[in-house]
Amino acid sequence: MEYTPGSGWGGFLRSEQKSLRDLQRSMVGRVLRYVRPHAGALTVVVLLTLASAALNLLTPLIFRELIDVILPNGDVARLDLFALLLVIIPLVATVLNIRARRLNSRIGETIIHNLRMDAYLHLQRMSFAFFTETKVGELVSRVNTDTARAQNGVNESITTLIVSLIEAVAILAVMIALDWRLTLLGVAVVPLFIVLGRRTGNQLRELRRQSFENIAQMRATMHESLNVSGILLTKLFGQTGYEADKMNRLSLAVRDGEVKHTAVSYGFLAMLGLLGVVGTALVYWVGGHLVLDRAFTVGTIVAFAAYLVQLYGPMQAITNAPVMFITALVSFERVFETLDLPVEVGERDDAQTLTQVRGALAFQDVAFRYGGTTGLATVYRVGRMENVKPPPGAPQEPTAVTSNDSQARTWALEDITFEVEPGQLVALVGASGAGKTTLSYLIPRLYDPTSGSVALDGHDLRDLTLPTIAGAVGVVTQETYLFHDTIRANLLYANLNASQTDLERACEMAQLHAFIRALPEGYDTLVGERGYRLSGGEKQRLSLARVILRDPRVLVLDEATSHLDSQSETLIQKALKEVLRGRTSVVIAHRLSTILAADQILVFDRGRIVERGTHQTLLADGGVYANLYETQFGAPSQHA
Repeated sequence: MEYTPGSGWGGFLRSEQKSLRDLQRSMVGRVLRYVRPHAGALTVVVLLTLASAALNLLTPLIFRELIDVILPNGDVARLDLFALLLVIIPLVATVLNIRARRLNSRIGETIIHNLRMDAYLHLQRMSFAFFTETKVGELVSRVNTDTARAQNGVNESITTLIVSLIEAVAILAVMIALDWRLTLLGVAVVPLFIVLGRRTGNQLRELRRQSFENIAQMRATMHESLNVSGILLTKLFGQTGYEADKMNRLSLAVRDGEVKHTAVSYGFLAMLGLLGVVGTALVYWVGGHLVLDRAFTVGTIVAFAAYLVQLYGPMQAITNAPVMFITALVSFERVFETLDLPVEVGERDDAQTLTQVRGALAFQDVAFRYGGTTGLATVYRVGRMENVKPPPGAPQEPTAVTSNDSQARTWALEDITFEVEPGQLVALVGASGAGKTTLSYLIPRLYDPTSGSVALDGHDLRDLTLPTIAGAVGVVTQETYLFHDTIRANLLYANLNASQTDLERACEMAQLHAFIRALPEGYDTLVGERGYRLSGGEKQRLSLARVILRDPRVLVLDEATSHLDSQSETLIQKALKEVLRGRTSVVIAHRLSTILAADQILVFDRGRIVERGTHQTLLADGGVYANLYETQFGAPSQHA
């Protein structure tokens, strides 16, 4: 929310409070949309609970009859019957309650399952840029922890509120029938329940919000420091103490937040209990005098007190349910914030599916800049002052200044235009940071160009379905990622229907089959977290085998042989000749063999194509490529 000049901070805070009320109404509406499909089942839960409550209403009447009639008259037969009823009624009520709780739990778990899957699927649709700016631990906290906590608002608050309201009305009706004066006396403390609940609810909501954010930060830190890459970095730099101190601070914040929330919650429940004690004492005091004056029987006052205890239970639930629901809204809000994140690289409703892909690529006037991505940290949250934009005229952050002798710049790519015919090999060369990897990300549509277009077989990638692009474009990235699973499972990720023969053929092409066959468990060998049980070269060859198994028409290799030793590279280069044959290939390489085989070489500098041509023509031009070539591979005359 922006600060409006002239309104003052008082005006801003009033606007914030209105936004908070509007947010809560909107949130309740969204929650009810998840609840509405289960209205029939919730009705059954309410009916079962009410039947149980109705049976419990009989117990005080039985006590009154026992005390006032049966015992004074010595009616043994009715005494036996009523004693049996005092066992049967709670038993039947308990069975009904168990069935209601089971069904209610299933409803709540189903609602949360749907909410969790909606959040997970939405995150799956988010752009690659979103994940480069968001901590994984925060995502896990929202998809898993926040949805689980939201369950309390569904399972308990809604049905409890409905049932408690009906129970309270029924009990009040019976109490009024017994004596309206004592009923008024017993409910005199009810307004205090409402006032206390309203004040406590807002306090608990803020405490719970802060607690959830602290927990999310702690889990994000744990994920970063305890994954295999994080722990390796920690040990190599001897920063175990630093990580422990950081974790200690976050854990203490979580502890303090939970202690505050627990103290307020139990204080609230204790006050409700004390109010109930006051009401009961008033009834026994006044009712006792009425008994002494013979206006009441002992059985009536006992039954009335029992009903009063039963009334305070629903009244406490009615007071507590909104508190629980408001607290649960914090979790719903955090999940809905995730669902409201805009999908920056989405699929159009009329997107086309290509049944056959030739592999022609075309970049037309492409420009691209990083930034502008909405991450979780930038989602606006009502009531949080850090979301307030500074007033006009406030000092702005200084703009970074770039020098001409580095690759730092505002635009990652500018004025990129080139075409690749089906089956051609294009090599991208240039200094580190010149824009080669960024360009390679545009081909599988991990990003959309800021301006211009990238086309496959004459179709703008934004006009094609995402499965079409994923099936047509295979990528081997600089950093090989493997799941903590078997070699077989990591390979099948590219093609779930691949046979064992297909796996072996792909691994033979990647010069990996002999290595796998020599392992004790063969293709069922676990690769470890992120593949850390394999060497860099083995991981890269496994990554190559995986993309071979995908059989794409367009292949993008981003320094795919950078971690191979000379012997492995020789084998891979031989395999690549077979893999690249007939495919459109875009290769980022610092290897001479790949550059020499290229149909076209694009030379990048500061996000622009500064030279293009074949190896021989570029050497003859004596420009940027010739200088790069001489620096990396020696004098031109030695390799011409």
